[in-house]
Amino acid sequence: MIGTDSNHCRIVAESLAGRREVDEQTFDALAALGQKLERLRQLDGIFSRVEFSPDVEKLLGLRTTIAVG
Repeated sequence: MIGTDSNHCRIVAESLAGRREVDEQTFDALAALGQKLERLRQLDGIFSRVEFSPDVEKLLGLRTTIAVG
C-alpha cells in the first residue's frame, strides 16, 4: 500500500514539475490521493483543514478543462 501511495505522489510531483505529461494516469493518481485525504479528514477533526496545495488544485482544475475541450 505504501508503495502505491508513493507512486501516486511521484506521478503528481512529476506532472507538476513538467517532467511527465498531465494525462489520465495523473488524474487517477490525484483521485486516489484525494480519497486518502478524505479518509484522513474523517479520522479526526485535527485533520479537517489539511488540503492540497494551490498547484495541485490548479492541476485538478485542468481535468475539467481537458474533459470539456
